Amino acid sequence: MEAITNHNKKPGGLKRNSFLYKMLQQKYLYLMSIPFVIWVFVFSYLPIWGWTMAFQKFRPARSFWDQDWVGFKHFVDLFSDDRFFLVMRNTLAMSFMGLVANFTIPILFAVLLNELRHQVFKRFVQTVSYLPHFVSWVVVAGIVTKMLSIDGGVVNQMLMGLNLIDKPIQFMGEPHYFWSIVTASDIWKEMGWTTIIYLAAITGIDPEQYEAARVDGAGRWRQIWHITLPGIRTTISILLIMSIGHLIQIGFEKQFLLGNPLVIDYSEVLDLYALNNGITQNRYSFGTAISIFNSVVSIILLFVANGIFKRVTKESIM
Repeated sequence: MEAITNHNKKPGGLKRNSFLYKMLQQKYLYLMSIPFVIWVFVFSYLPIWGWTMAFQKFRPARSFWDQDWVGFKHFVDLFSDDRFFLVMRNTLAMSFMGLVANFTIPILFAVLLNELRHQVFKRFVQTVSYLPHFVSWVVVAGIVTKMLSIDGGVVNQMLMGLNLIDKPIQFMGEPHYFWSIVTASDIWKEMGWTTIIYLAAITGIDPEQYEAARVDGAGRWRQIWHITLPGIRTTISILLIMSIGHLIQIGFEKQFLLGNPLVIDYSEVLDLYALNNGITQNRYSFGTAISIFNSVVSIILLFVANGIFKRVTKESIM
């Protein structure tokens, strides 16, 4: 018994399953991670100190100790502003539309690409589909605006050529079209990039499962349903949880570049609302309060989604 105990210990007296022993064994990996830990701390955790601005009547010329503290006044102003609820409607609407579209379409596209037998054509389609990811939203917004223009826009010309409309439609000036335009643009830009993740997960499935299914007489659709989709279930769950966590953090680039005064009631989202009311109007404390609300809600959504998936599918990220 004593020999077994001594065998489980390093000469220095450390147990083989202890954290300190493992850390010594992997010391070079820990040393390599130090710069990244410092980077995360400096750029992700240290700025949280700036959240104190939300509880102050912040003035840039004053030091931290000379600021006037106002408590939750800016949060009260935020929830008392009717514009805030309009902005939340736009944010949640575009978020849900983007979540459904950017979650389902890349999965279908990845499955269809995986079923292609012609490898050259498969690589060509995959390359063409993910190239838009590297195009900036400035360029994408210009392309979309030109395509939907009433002056030579390819969409209007196509619809008129098919006799579906009698005169060009001002798509960019109709508020009710804006959410669909943003969602479609986002799908075109990001679908191929997200598909890469699912294709990588599909390649990890054991090929013997497909061979066994073919021996049992299963067609390609049954192989997809019973092997491919269950095989990437973990990847689907993790990406969906992370997408739900970022439900209201959809940024503002798309809305800012594609929007205009005619559609402002449908294009303004939470981040754009913070920009317009925080930085543009020099209401730094109010803008910080909006950012805190955004972050807190995102954290809550992340934990709720993770908890639900952990109970239902046994899959989680924590």
